[in-house]
Amino acid sequence: MESKMKRREFLRSTAIAGMGAGLSGALPHELLGQLKPTSIFKPVCIASSNGLQATAKAMQMILSGADALDAVIAGVNLVEDDPNDNSVGYGGLPNEDGDVELDASVMHGPTGRGGAVASLRNIKNPSRVARLVMERTDHVLLVGAGALRFAKAHGFKEENLLTDESRREWLKWKENLSTDDDWLPPHNIETLDIGEGIKSAVRNTGTINCCAIDQRGNISGCTTTSGLAFKIPGRVGDSPILGAGLYVDNDVGAAGSTGRGEANLLSCSSVMIVEYMRQGKSPEQACLMACQRIAAQTKMKRLLDDKGRPTFNVNFYAVNNRGEHGGAAIWSGPRYAVNGGEAQSRLLECAYLYKRERR
Repeated sequence: MESKMKRREFLRSTAIAGMGAGLSGALPHELLGQLKPTSIFKPVCIASSNGLQATAKAMQMILSGADALDAVIAGVNLVEDDPNDNSVGYGGLPNEDGDVELDASVMHGPTGRGGAVASLRNIKNPSRVARLVMERTDHVLLVGAGALRFAKAHGFKEENLLTDESRREWLKWKENLSTDDDWLPPHNIETLDIGEGIKSAVRNTGTINCCAIDQRGNISGCTTTSGLAFKIPGRVGDSPILGAGLYVDNDVGAAGSTGRGEANLLSCSSVMIVEYMRQGKSPEQACLMACQRIAAQTKMKRLLDDKGRPTFNVNFYAVNNRGEHGGAAIWSGPRYAVNGGEAQSRLLECAYLYKRERR
């Protein structure tokens, strides 16, 4: 169903490299993106906190010689396929009509290419469809019915993604529905009370981001999600938007996000994090700077507490081309998964701007 990263691509690039450095200026840009020094890199894989199994699976594949993109997609597929994880894929929490809509993006560092899908229904592995958008089209993003037709054309089978547990959660939300939705009144939203939007801002925003460096030093990443629980149908967050929910530069590193997608869409933070790392910031510093930028950009009173701080959370994860990694969030509490070749992945604390008070 999917085309694997071809070993001959790597062999071809190393053979071309052997022709001499003097010819490198004449190489096509796509091939230049595939060239890496011949030394073996120490691989690493990071993910959001729900990625312990994903990072372990990805690292197992990387240590067996897999390309980083093959590895991270296989890793997140474990979460997409898990009916007990309502953050993505099968069992993901639905929109306000009870339909599960999925978003995903992938980026492949060696070729500088990416692909994404949004508002995809009835296909439980949007990450795999996003990869096919990258590999089998001249496009970057397909959405809705078009994304579904594309997936079916490549052999994906439609299935009901709403599990009994997710259906119960949706019905509970419908039965208790008051102002806790995403519709706003027609008057100026700036007149809403401080913190009035806190309920919708902290609703489930399940997502998994996973980025890795393979043994050749190539970097790839994937972000996949069922989006904001009980969202307005057709809502798309940051996850499938390259530069927001995911960004990879093979010469610098990779970054991805989870949390309130609307805030990240207004700042396109993943590409900013990669640029901060290009300027010499550590992954953790770069992630913190992105959080500070979002906090400063948030002006709507309904999204601020009585101290002027965002009521929502956004979490970032980053790895640079030296294998250094870090994470940061607006509010304390989030962690991220990491595997540097160990048998088991571990969770590390994210840095943060504000400490959440214990209750």
